[in-house]
Amino acid sequence: MADKNKIGDYTEESIKSLDWREHIRLRPGMYIGKLGDGSSPDDGIYVLVKEVLDNSIDEHTMGYGKQIEILIEQKIISIRDFGRGIPLGKVVDVVSKINTGAKYDSKAFQKSVGLNGVGVKAVNALSGFFKVESFRDGKMKAAEFEKGILKNEHKETKTTEPDGTSISFMPDETVFRNYHFLHEYLDNQLWNYCYLNAGLNISLNGKKYVSKNGLLDLLIRKTNEDELCYPIIHLKGEDIEIAVSHNNDYGEDIFSFVNGQYTTQGGTHQQAFREVYVKTIRDFFKKDYDASDIRQSIVAAVSIRVQEPIFESQTKTKLGSQYIFEKGPSVKTFINDFISKELDNYLHRNSAVAEALKKRIERSEKERKELSGIRKLANERAKKANLHNKKLRDCRFHYNEDATGKDRAAIAEKQKASSIFITEGDSASGSITKARDVETQAVFSLRGKPLNSFGMSKKVVYENEEFNLLQHALNIEEGLEGLRYNNIIIATDADVDGLHIRLLLMTFFLQFFPDLVKQNHVFVLETPLFRVRHLNGRQSIKQETIYCYNEEEKNRAIHQLGGKPEITRFKGLGEISPGEFERFISDEIRLQPVILEKGEHIQNLLSYYMGKNTPQRQEFIIDNLRIEMDKAEMANI
Repeated sequence: MADKNKIGDYTEESIKSLDWREHIRLRPGMYIGKLGDGSSPDDGIYVLVKEVLDNSIDEHTMGYGKQIEILIEQKIISIRDFGRGIPLGKVVDVVSKINTGAKYDSKAFQKSVGLNGVGVKAVNALSGFFKVESFRDGKMKAAEFEKGILKNEHKETKTTEPDGTSISFMPDETVFRNYHFLHEYLDNQLWNYCYLNAGLNISLNGKKYVSKNGLLDLLIRKTNEDELCYPIIHLKGEDIEIAVSHNNDYGEDIFSFVNGQYTTQGGTHQQAFREVYVKTIRDFFKKDYDASDIRQSIVAAVSIRVQEPIFESQTKTKLGSQYIFEKGPSVKTFINDFISKELDNYLHRNSAVAEALKKRIERSEKERKELSGIRKLANERAKKANLHNKKLRDCRFHYNEDATGKDRAAIAEKQKASSIFITEGDSASGSITKARDVETQAVFSLRGKPLNSFGMSKKVVYENEEFNLLQHALNIEEGLEGLRYNNIIIATDADVDGLHIRLLLMTFFLQFFPDLVKQNHVFVLETPLFRVRHLNGRQSIKQETIYCYNEEEKNRAIHQLGGKPEITRFKGLGEISPGEFERFISDEIRLQPVILEKGEHIQNLLSYYMGKNTPQRQEFIIDNLRIEMDKAEMANI
């Protein structure tokens, strides 16, 4: 019989009912995924922006409003569309009553992104300040909230403003701690909206976003046209659009969308595209090419529109729908019918493109066969090494595709948090290993400096033991579908050697697995350079301690503590005790994302930084060294 004292009393008082606002604030991950500080593109602050924007995009999709204006000032985001405007009598209900909205009426919103009436309510509940304004037929209605609680409901008044809706909010700083918006992530988010809605005009703090050619423009922006093996194939049909080409990089680069939503984790539509594309190419060339040879170095985008889509989480990053609309074709059949016909027709009409595509496939086939013997030996060596090596301290969690029901949301949240720290040496890996969360954080320890892999073929990945074991630890030999950790975190010392190792690792990823960087999986761990603490008169009991990441923060800490505080300069990660390290890799973790900016081509980038020492690179280093020295001098004033 169970011990009552151990399990506690289970009575009527144990049963609690939460209102909509309390539930969202208690379990924000169920509604917006992980919280984060803005260093990752799927952090909650970007989801908040997306949830408001989705409503404006749905208005545009229904034929109302071609312009959206966004303003970000001092962490307050304002989004103004020029659609129909929320019906004035329902302004408060639409943003504060769960399961309230027009999207349950399929006549009002066809093939929209959100259907469950939660999104904007979650934004309201998770905002320290939230204001909604609706302009409709010469009248306006406004209301203001704080953490989901109505603070001020204004009466209807006359207005000369054009119809539409304006929502302003500031993410609650008690929920999103130390958050910041990265322009690169917002930039990508807004461009994606424009690519999927040709003719839509968006502005962010005055910068204009507009696309005339849809997914064709997306691939042009994401790639270097000069490096493409053949002109981009661009095909459009009712509720479907694709763009595809090949370049000379490793891996697959596929962007998939549903109803204007960027599905970063793919889903039924992306998998159908990958399968149907392979089948169509085989049928056209009447040759049973290996699927990996056909998809190697592919760059593609696919967008479909689905009536009442089913996503695998509230954040809508993976499509689960099997059908385009009720009693209609399956997603796979729909995509198969379109691609098998339209792509086949295109290749027959464009023989030069077909010939270039064939040469690219056969080049991948040749390289794969040349590597097959080396890969077999390397895989055997890796399996044997894994029995005894201590390079990888794995975590307990790994994503389970078979998870169903209520477990799926919790598993998806852990999957986003799953991380591997790549460290240098035993002392640093030892500290992180002792401080980590064993459920979701793994550690891989490097031995010495990695090889500079710039300009080398993939053969080096299998011949170099360090690279081979790292590849196996990440499980990326066959592509990113098997990636075991969502976040790959480079954790090196902040000295010259540590920075060099950081560059060598980034070169390895960009050279052979660029999709890891393009899909925002690679980060650099920021750790404090200084510990500033105030000691009491007896020099025994440590009082307030402040950890500082640069000279400026150190000087502020000295001023804040006053007196003559004790200042410790950390020379390496191994000097930080596990007890201290725990805070830097948990709630207070600071990650610097590795981002490829628009127009940057990988080989050109690597050639500049990791190739031969040119006068231009020397000049760049000298100029930036002067800038950093000037910053340090200013911080000490």
